[in-house]
Amino acid sequence: MLLKKSFNQQTIKGVQAGNGTVAFQGVKLNVHCFVVDGVLIDTGASSLEKEFQPFFKQQDIDQVVITHFHEDHTGCAAFLQNEMNLPIYMNDIMLDYCKKKPDYPLYRKVFWGKRPPFHARTIGKTFSSGHATWDVIETPGHAIDHLAFLNRETGQLFTGDLYVQEKTKVALREESIPTIIDSLKKVLTYDFEDVFCCHAGFLEDGRVALQRKLDYLLDLQGKIIKLNEDGLSPNQISITLFPKKYPITLFSSGEWNSLHIINSILQEQKFIKQ
Repeated sequence: MLLKKSFNQQTIKGVQAGNGTVAFQGVKLNVHCFVVDGVLIDTGASSLEKEFQPFFKQQDIDQVVITHFHEDHTGCAAFLQNEMNLPIYMNDIMLDYCKKKPDYPLYRKVFWGKRPPFHARTIGKTFSSGHATWDVIETPGHAIDHLAFLNRETGQLFTGDLYVQEKTKVALREESIPTIIDSLKKVLTYDFEDVFCCHAGFLEDGRVALQRKLDYLLDLQGKIIKLNEDGLSPNQISITLFPKKYPITLFSSGEWNSLHIINSILQEQKFIKQ
């Protein structure tokens, strides 16, 4: 099974960024890792381990912090732990899951490989690096254990998969749009400047970009609730708001779908009304 792979790295405002890309049958996905002040944020995918290894070895890394358990963020964690003897820290919610062979769909194994088990430690509310104190911000919604990391000294915010893109068109089955809205509101209360996203990379005017995403999701939420109140079913709402079909929906057998956006909003609305 032939994956097309590429890798590039650059320095952005003192942050070392490594970006690996995989492409298969017209679907192209990428993931970033970032290194600053001895801290590696996320580890990339195991399918890209050969591409990421030279990047890791070039860096002066003291510790690894992980935004969430998904395999494109934890795929090289075992290499970093076993070959480079680095301590790894993450939210405690998925520590046990990461100690075992993971269970996720075949298409994700095609793109991201099979993530080897690793043993992470529980991260606190803050942590320290060579020249900085960092805030650990709980930002669930995309994943139950999702975290963002803020370097207080530089004002740089690392948002994992909280942003990804401004106008969300498809979502994972387990994602919660209302929870993502709450997480965006939370990070916007912090004092930060630069924003680094694990898929979009460096965001110009990061605060503005996060605010635009929040505004988009709030507007989308309002439209979905209104259409549902007008009598449209979730499927009818999906056809109305998301007429375009995305390759990832077919490729993932529906694990990524516009319908999941609608269902998560309507489920929350139903809960509020109870």
